[in-house]
Order: sequence, then C-alpha cells, then structure tokens
Amino acid sequence: MRIRRKIGRKGQIVIPKVIREYAGIMAGEEVIMEVREGEVIIRSGVDPKEFVESFCSVAGKKLTKKIDLEGLVEREVEERFALR
Repeated sequence: MRIRRKIGRKGQIVIPKVIREYAGIMAGEEVIMEVREGEVIIRSGVDPKEFVESFCSVAGKKLTKKIDLEGLVEREVEERFALR
C-alpha cells in the first residue's frame, strides 16, 4: 500500500486513517520511527506481548491457563498480511 503525502512547514505529516488502522496505531499512542537503508519506518510503539499480557491479566488473580503469546502474534501478522 502506498499513499503520497506532503510534509508541512514544521516537518509534520498526517498518517492516513487506513494506514493507522492497518498498523494498529491509535490517537494519543506513541510510535517508533526508525531509519533503515534510506527509508523511514513508522510503527506502533505498543509491544504486542506487553499488550496481550496486560489485556489478559486480571487484577488480583492469576491466569489458570498459559497463553501462547508467540502464536497469537504470528496469527495476527498472518491475518494482517493476508488482507493485502
């Protein structure tokens, strides 16, 4: 997916809604920017493992069943890339 945007006077750009939704970036969240081989990579600052652990935790109680975090992340990545 490619979308062209102009950079504003202050060096700002708007990340289109469709890209924010696809990348799981929500308003008010932090993003991570990385420069690789002349390209700028912008991705969600939310660590998937941390998100799942906090989402699945219950205050004052421990989970009785182990969660396969790697499997959850792998399935999510497969589903997102299948949409292309």
